[in-house]
Amino acid sequence: MKLLGHPIHQMLIVFPLGLLATAVIFDLIYLLGGAATWETASWYMIAAGVIGGLTAAVFGLVDWLGVDRGTRARRIGALHGIGNVIVVGLFVVSWLLRRPDSQHPPAVAFVFSYIGAGLALVTGWLGGELVDRLGIGVDDGANPNAPSSLSGRPARSGT
Repeated sequence: MKLLGHPIHQMLIVFPLGLLATAVIFDLIYLLGGAATWETASWYMIAAGVIGGLTAAVFGLVDWLGVDRGTRARRIGALHGIGNVIVVGLFVVSWLLRRPDSQHPPAVAFVFSYIGAGLALVTGWLGGELVDRLGIGVDDGANPNAPSSLSGRPARSGT
């Protein structure tokens, strides 16, 4: 699915990745002696990141359904998608564990977030493999001199 010539999934993923990564950074600041307000901020970041991740997943699924069966891209896309659902699930568990007292979460809440962040690095790499190596979501004929996607003209290789 595209909006103004660009894949919607690729536009949306920056938000949950950024929010969830920022939550992990805020956790580290808190654990290194920061104020409890860092944990409240992390709690909200996780909630927003989960919502953003689920929204991006809808568009990713639609894109994946359009990938030819039996291809490497289809297999990598499945791993990418399933992995990201697990990432979101890990952060949901972390968020729920923090819910009773967002300023003083139990240690296990951090464990779920850190595992989720580590897995997100792997699934992010898989997403990069889909785009950069396998060309999924890349305009046919994309090249350094292609016209703007807003021009209505197709990209042509070698022009």
